[in-house]
Amino acid sequence: MNAHDEDDLKRLLRQALPPVEGNARPGRDLWPDLLRRLDAEPAAPAFSGWAIFDGALLAGLVGLAAFFPAAIPVFLYYL
Repeated sequence: MNAHDEDDLKRLLRQALPPVEGNARPGRDLWPDLLRRLDAEPAAPAFSGWAIFDGALLAGLVGLAAFFPAAIPVFLYYL
């Protein structure tokens, strides 16, 4: 990249992202609100519908590997 390209890139970035004016920080501390929300919300259940879906996918993968052992390297490649 030469100097002309860098200048063009800087100009385009300045056009797309104008400078932030004023105080860019939040007006108050957000951490206490976050802690309150974490304490107020109940924990997610340990066993949900996604766990059943994930187990079914794992069982299908094991079944395919048992019937088609030559496909194991393909499965490992996509991990």
